[in-house]
Amino acid sequence: MTSATTIPTETSPAELENVLATAQKAAGPLAALRPAERAELLRAAADALDAATEELVPQAMSESGLTQARLTGEVGRSSGQLRMFAAELEDGTYLEPIIDTATSSGRPDLRRMLIPLGPVLVFAASNFPFAFSVPGGDTASALAAGCPVVVKAHPGHPQLSQRVGDLLAEALRAAGAPEGTLSVVHGESAGADALRDSRITAAAFTGSESGGKALLEIANSRPEPIPFYGELGSLNPAFVTPSAWQARATEIIDGYVGSFTLGAGQFCTKPGLLFLPSGHGRQQHIIDAVERTAPATMLNERIHQAHAAERDRLAALPGMRPLARSCNNEDQVGATLLETTVPELLDNADAALTECFGPTSIVVTYEDTDQLQAAAAAFGGTLTATVHCEIGTESDADTEVVRPLLATLRARAGRVVFNGWPTGVAVTAAMHHGGPYPATTASVHTSVGTTALRRFLRPVCYQDTPAPLLPEPLADDNPLGLSRRINGEHTAAVVSTR
Repeated sequence: MTSATTIPTETSPAELENVLATAQKAAGPLAALRPAERAELLRAAADALDAATEELVPQAMSESGLTQARLTGEVGRSSGQLRMFAAELEDGTYLEPIIDTATSSGRPDLRRMLIPLGPVLVFAASNFPFAFSVPGGDTASALAAGCPVVVKAHPGHPQLSQRVGDLLAEALRAAGAPEGTLSVVHGESAGADALRDSRITAAAFTGSESGGKALLEIANSRPEPIPFYGELGSLNPAFVTPSAWQARATEIIDGYVGSFTLGAGQFCTKPGLLFLPSGHGRQQHIIDAVERTAPATMLNERIHQAHAAERDRLAALPGMRPLARSCNNEDQVGATLLETTVPELLDNADAALTECFGPTSIVVTYEDTDQLQAAAAAFGGTLTATVHCEIGTESDADTEVVRPLLATLRARAGRVVFNGWPTGVAVTAAMHHGGPYPATTASVHTSVGTTALRRFLRPVCYQDTPAPLLPEPLADDNPLGLSRRINGEHTAAVVSTR
């Protein structure tokens, strides 16, 4: 089967009603599947995605302007993520089964576990047409949790979204998933109407701060408000100590420029500011590194124009000076580097500390550790914060500088990176891709990694429940062979005898 040649039209109210009704109908049967059975659904979806790579990548290239290599890797990341969640389901610990049996003193028998919320609405992102779109982490984690998913397609790649949605829905259906497990809708009105609908029990979003805040207001203003997991924007500051700069300035410059220009600066983890010691003496090297950067194509003309406007706004702020810029051409955008000082930045913090989505960043110089701490304290919530230092080497002089800096950054960032760069989000169990507002609307949750599925689960406690009515994860004979906590002690997983 080949991809569609027509752009999908906006989903009509009647079509949306059918999608939501079907998703609601699928919720019970999908939740009733054993974890291992849902794992097979995810693997079937992953296999279908991989098998269609040669079809999907050219379609994504035509709608996004991203390269074949980047998109091929993104397909692999997306299918790998589905398989990672499948393994998590088979492990079963995500259910968090806890049993406290009745005591002679009168305590009742209490058994607690997590259950699926119900249909989930996912708003796809523009900058990752696979990994944060229809087959992305929000979809994968919601399906893993046992929730049907309705994806609101991003208008930047509508044909790809519909084709991937059809492909995955067919694969899930063939593997035994109930009809309505995965659907795709199009259009701003359809997304907002779905979010207002009582059949949607949670929503996930990756995009602009303004768009996310508007959707958050809808989610909170419903008669029954629902969880809204929005990723809205991030500055991702990077701080360099004098010792680190002296030891490896060239490496830091090259890494920084490569990171803030990666993918035309359209990564949510792009370092937006780099803090360097005053009088760092490597200005020409920084300029040369930026000027060597080739111009790149942005995702679409709207994002291209928005970046230009925000870049020019930042450049016009008091105390902001141009440092370096690579060449532009008619269709592509070059990298831009601005510079300022900590006092000048703090004087204009409200205007300067805003995300510029694209290949623009700011070098900020500081005079001493007091200025460094003051700069770190000025940030709101951010997905990442980076520190380059020399600790654990021949000299540990940076320890007393970095320890209080780390305490400040930990309060503001979901991930603290040492001696590296934040672009590149590893899809592993330990990853946390989130942060305090405005990085996300729910800082205790992640959108990447296996714990992402907790967003779509809620706890239920069964008190004095007759044994025949207990769900399998809480049954005395442990038919799923799960690791559980019983009367305060953790028990190892066992092989089921059923």
